[in-house]
Amino acid sequence: MPEPTILQLQCFVALAEQGSFAAAAERLHRTHPTVHAAIKALEQQLGLVLLDRGGYRVTLTPEGATFLTRAQLFLREYAELRRGALQLAHGEEPELRIVVGDLCPLPATMALLAPFFSARPGTRLTLLSDAISGPWERLARAECDLILHHRDQPSPRYESLPLYVVELVPVAAPGFIRAIGSEAPGPQQLRGHMQCVIRDSSSSPEDANYHLLDGARTCSVPDQAMKRELLVQGMAWGHMPLHLVAEDLATGRLLSLENEHLPATSLSHYATRRRDAAHGPVARALWEHLNTT
Repeated sequence: MPEPTILQLQCFVALAEQGSFAAAAERLHRTHPTVHAAIKALEQQLGLVLLDRGGYRVTLTPEGATFLTRAQLFLREYAELRRGALQLAHGEEPELRIVVGDLCPLPATMALLAPFFSARPGTRLTLLSDAISGPWERLARAECDLILHHRDQPSPRYESLPLYVVELVPVAAPGFIRAIGSEAPGPQQLRGHMQCVIRDSSSSPEDANYHLLDGARTCSVPDQAMKRELLVQGMAWGHMPLHLVAEDLATGRLLSLENEHLPATSLSHYATRRRDAAHGPVARALWEHLNTT
C-alpha cells in the first residue's frame, strides 16, 4: 500500500483549517479537484474516514480530528527539516520571511530592517502583512521567521523583544461629528453610528474585537490605509494609529474623539519568534540586531 504523501497531508490540513475545498485549494495554489482527490486517496491509504460529508459543509469525523493534530505537528516538523537542509546547503538562509502587523509604523520598521539586510545581499527579505491574529497564525504554522506585532499574553512557546509603542486614537471627520450632534460624543452617542474596524486576516479569527462598542453598527476593511480613507470621507468613526493620522488631525481632515469616556490607548509592539524553530545564522544575527538597536 502506498504511503501518504506530503501533498495529501497538506491538502487535508488546509481543508480542516480553511473550512472548504475552495479555500484550501486557494491556500495551496492547487485546483479544487486536486485537493479533493488527494484527501480521498489519503482516506483510502489510511483506512480511515476523515471527513463527514453528510452535511452542507464537510466536517471532521472524530478520527479526522485526532489525525489532524498529528498531521499538523508532522508538517511543522517537516517545514523545519526543509529549512535546516537549506541552511546546510547554502551556509546562510536564502530567504527570511517577516510578518509586519497592520499597526506597525512603517518608517520605524524599515529603519530597523534596512541596515541589516543591506549588509546581507545573499538573503532575500520577504515582507508579509497581516492583522490581529493573522501574524500569530503564520508564526504558529512556521510560515515565517518572526513577526513584528503586538501581543495580548506571553506564551512560553515564543520569545519576544520590545520594539515600540503605538498609540491608537478615536477619530472621525468633522462632518461625521456634526451629524451626531455632539462636540465630544461618548460611547452612548456613537453606538448608533457606523464604526469601522479592521478584519482579522487569520483563517480562524479570534474573539477579540479591539475598541468595538457593544451593539455598534460596523463596517470592516482589510488594512489601515483603507480605513483611514473611509474615515476621512465621513463614512464612519474608528480608532487609528496616531502616526497614520497625525497630519489629518493637524489639518482638520480628522478630529479626535478622545475624552474621558473614549480614551486613546497604547499597544506595545514586539519582535517575536518561536523558541522551537531552527533559526539559521542570518535569523540569529537579525535577532541580535533587533535586541541591540
